[in-house]
Order: sequence, then C-alpha cells, then structure tokens
Amino acid sequence: MKTTPRKAPRQERAKATVETILAATARILVKHGYDGLTTNAVAAAAGVSIGSLYQYFPNKEALVAALIEDHIERMTAAIFSELSRVQALPLAAQVRAVIDLLIRAHSVEPKLHRVLTEQVPRVGRIGKILELDAIGQRMISGMLAMHKGTLAIRDPDLSAFILVTAVESICHRAVLFSPERLVDPRFVDETCLLVNRYLGIAEQ
Repeated sequence: MKTTPRKAPRQERAKATVETILAATARILVKHGYDGLTTNAVAAAAGVSIGSLYQYFPNKEALVAALIEDHIERMTAAIFSELSRVQALPLAAQVRAVIDLLIRAHSVEPKLHRVLTEQVPRVGRIGKILELDAIGQRMISGMLAMHKGTLAIRDPDLSAFILVTAVESICHRAVLFSPERLVDPRFVDETCLLVNRYLGIAEQ
C-alpha cells in the first residue's frame, strides 16, 4: 500500500494546509483510534475539501506515516540541539538533560504517541525508527567515548546500545501503561540513577 505523500508542499500556503491536515489527523487518532480514522473525517476536521487532502495524501496510511516521520524528525532535532547545548557540562548533567528531554517529549500527548507507535509496522516506518535509534546511539557512544577513562564501561558502542534501549523502553512502557509517571519528577530522578550507576558516575 502506498504510504508516501503524492507531492511535497512548496508554497507557504500549501505547507500550512498540510500542517492543518496532519493536526486534524492527530486529533482524530487520539479521540477515535486508527480504526476510526478516515480521510473524509480528516478533511472535515481540517476544514479542507477531500480533493485538497488527496493532492498530498493518497490514503489514511499515508497520513499516519507522515505523522510518524514528522515526530521522528522533531525528536532528532531536539536531541541534537540538547546534546550541543550541554556538551561542555559534566557527564552527570548531560545524562540528566538528555533523559529529561526524552521523558518530556514522551509526555506530550502520550495517547497520540501510543497510537503512532502501534501503527509503525502497519505503515512501514520501522526503518525510520531504527534510523533515529542509530543516530541516538552514535551520539551517546561519542559522548561516552570522551569520558571512557572515568566510567565503569569497556565498550562505548555497546553501552550506548544498552542505554538507548533501556531508556527508550522505560519511556515507551510509561506511555503505554502508566502515562501519569511521565509528569512525576521522580521518574526522571530514578531513570538518571539507573543510568549513572550503570556508568559508574558519582551520585550528585
């Protein structure tokens, strides 16, 4: 099934239309789930004609795929920005900043995040998720390599894989089963404690 957009918006007005369509898609997904999502419902909620929607998206799968890609791009940009901002800080501060960013990102509309996660296999965007994970692992590996002499690890690449997997799993479990934990300050504290003890960073 075709899940790529028919065309990319170029003019500002067209970009605004696509953003409106995707925002409407997100609202319907949260309220009615994937099975309740239709292109007609999205067009009505976005205030555009069905023909205008079909100019960009051939079906609802393409709408969901576009939402997933937009989410991944925003997360990647946010992680790059945060790592650049804190790279001169002590490693413990870097760990807290990145974990806090990830948890805050998952706490924004957790119902939408849950629906998108469930639909990744259906719309064929596992590759994009793996791409984001690989980028995150490379960045974390580089960060660990810079401090390797002071850490209780032997292989920065392996440790980066373990850490990214662990923190992502913690966040996703909270999204799926305990979203209230995402706004509990202790959730950040305990996740930082887990990572710091694994790395052998002195508790602060």
